[in-house]
Formats: sequence, C-alpha cells, structure tokens
Amino acid sequence: MAKKRPELTVVGKAPDSKKAAALEAALSQIDRAYGKGSVMKLGQKQDMDVEAISTGSIGLDIALGIGGLPAGRVVEIYGPESSGKTTLALHVIAEAQKAGGVAAFVDAEHALDPIYAAKLGVDVNELLISQPDTGEQALEITDTLVRSGAISVLVIDSVAALTPRAELEGEMGDHHVGLQARLMSQALKGEPLTVYGDGTQQRCFCDVGDIVQGVVGLTENERAHGKVFNMGGTEEVSIRELAERIVRIADSSSEIKIVPYEEAYP
Repeated sequence: MAKKRPELTVVGKAPDSKKAAALEAALSQIDRAYGKGSVMKLGQKQDMDVEAISTGSIGLDIALGIGGLPAGRVVEIYGPESSGKTTLALHVIAEAQKAGGVAAFVDAEHALDPIYAAKLGVDVNELLISQPDTGEQALEITDTLVRSGAISVLVIDSVAALTPRAELEGEMGDHHVGLQARLMSQALKGEPLTVYGDGTQQRCFCDVGDIVQGVVGLTENERAHGKVFNMGGTEEVSIRELAERIVRIADSSSEIKIVPYEEAYP
C-alpha cells in the first residue's frame, strides 16, 4: 500500500476575511502604540483639527491642507536666495497680528527692512525685533520668548546665520569644524557632549552673511577704498561655555565630557 503524501498548507492563501481582520488588528495596534494616523492608505483623507495661521495666500493655505502654517510647530522655509522666504514669513506675521497675536522677528542677518515689512501689512510698531550678535544669543532669546507662551509667531532669519564662529574660523581637521552640529546632535540624543582640551579655548564668532554684506558695501563706497577694516565680533566664548549653552537651550540631560588632548591624540 502506497504511503500517503503529507498535505502542504500555504499560509498566504488565508481567506480574505481573515487577512482583513488581521490587517485591521495590526493597524489598531500601531494606532494605540504610535497614535492615530501613524499608518494609513495613500488615498485616505483624514480630518485634521490643527490650529493654523494663514500665510496670506489662499492658494498656499489650501495646498498646506490645514489653512496655513500649524501653530505650535517648528516650520522651516527653504529655498534659494531671493526666492521670497522672508517675504512669506512677514506675510505670516501680518496675518498673526491681524488675528490679535504677538509676533517676534529674530533678525540674525541684520537685514530686515521695516518699510518693506510695513508694506506687506506688518504692524512694525508692535513687532518684537531682536538683532543678536551671536547665534547663541539668538537661540537664547528665542527660547525665552517661546517659553513665555505669549508669542503667536516667531521668525528666525536665518538659520544659516546661526553658525558658530568657532566653526567658521576652524581649519580642516580641527575639532571646532562642525562644532555646533556635533554638540546639538549629542544634546538632542542625550549623549555626553565631548569637549577636547580643558574647554577654556575661546573663539570669536563672525557671521558669514554680515561679512559678505560688509565687503560688498565697502566696495561700493568710494570713501572706503584703500583703507583697512576689521570685521568680526568682540565677544569671545569658550568651547565649554558653548557646550553649556547648547545643553540649556536644548533642555538636554547630557553631561559635558572633557577629553584632554593627550587622550584624544595618544
């Protein structure tokens, strides 16, 4: 008598009703763990009750899906030079002021034109403005204003102007190159912030945008021809102090780890 061959069961051939139930259970589990809408079908539209501030453009408000920029969020406006980034930000400020909100403008580039802002509808008399000398100062001012809870819109113009001066003055291979990015990354991850040497090394900061504008302005001024000018900030900040500021601004629990040069370069 021939031996009966065993039957094979293909798991993938489960009834559609069972697969649908299994998928529904998986989606429910994901929603409970990560929040509703973590996974959805590409064509699925979900009502979103998000407070928004109009951009001043009906078309852009519609394209954004919620009627403007979301309140209480960090929004980065990215684009090439002279593409309208600051103009868009000023329109948002104007709309926030019309709604009775308070707006602030951190002018890290020192390039805000109040006349142009007023033409866009900004109430410049009520606009809070700061022109910080350093990126660290700009972030500390921003942190204080945001924590007050009284600001509807705060614009930093621009992120590129917040580059640490130690990074700009560093040489290739120097540990100060990429300093802000490295320390910020460590702080946000909760990792120890590594400072090489004893941390007392000091650097003067300079903003590339200011230097470029200054050089261009000098070349266009005939009275400046043939003369020598020093450009740069007057405040010196130690590397350890920079690390401490980043920990404070990022509200991080990271420790600051001091690594002597003899250990870093055995």
